[in-house]
Amino acid sequence: MEKYTYLFINLGSILIPLLCSFESRLRFYTNWRALFPAMAITAAFFIIWDHYLTVWGVWGFNPKYIVGIWIWGLPLEEWMFFFFIPYSCMFIYCSLNLLMDSDPLQRFSKNITKVLIVVLIIIAVSHADRLYTGIKLSLTASLLLIAYFKKYAWMGKFYRAYFVSLLPFLIVNGLLTWLPVVTYNDQENLGIRIFTIPVEDTQYTLLMLLMNTILFEKFRHKSTLHETRLTA
Repeated sequence: MEKYTYLFINLGSILIPLLCSFESRLRFYTNWRALFPAMAITAAFFIIWDHYLTVWGVWGFNPKYIVGIWIWGLPLEEWMFFFFIPYSCMFIYCSLNLLMDSDPLQRFSKNITKVLIVVLIIIAVSHADRLYTGIKLSLTASLLLIAYFKKYAWMGKFYRAYFVSLLPFLIVNGLLTWLPVVTYNDQENLGIRIFTIPVEDTQYTLLMLLMNTILFEKFRHKSTLHETRLTA
């Protein structure tokens, strides 16, 4: 049964969000038209990135905990990860937006973004010799910079969802790095861990969630405009 460990972790991460997608008040399934293409584009980006960092020895996968199906140098479960985790995070994002009328972080979102950009760039430049740290933090800072200049009205809501998502993130990534299912080469990261999780993974999650949110909101806006024209 050990070989199904990563598979079960993936399934466990999406089970509740998927079942609750059809709850009469949330009706998250109505967002699928915008969500699925957003996830597909983001997953393509992360799979390419994941493939090369695996080839370069930044991280690897313990054969003890995977079913043994490999696609382009990555286990099947890793491909699933890039759909299941974003689905769950976007479920949190949309559910919080629906259930909470207020947006308390909106007035702080611009400053949060500025601080993150500065801190991430400083760390990335000062540790450019470490592949995971340098590349990951640079990519995250770049996307945050785009968000800053775009002035997205939903950034406060995004940060709220991100902070809430950190709890399940600690559980899922904690299991993956504790067993470990995923092994890291500490020569390519800061060597700082949150329990057993490389600290860079917090920005990995931020980048993945932000990319999904930008695309999701873009596709949802286009869909709304299309429906408005049809009914006009």
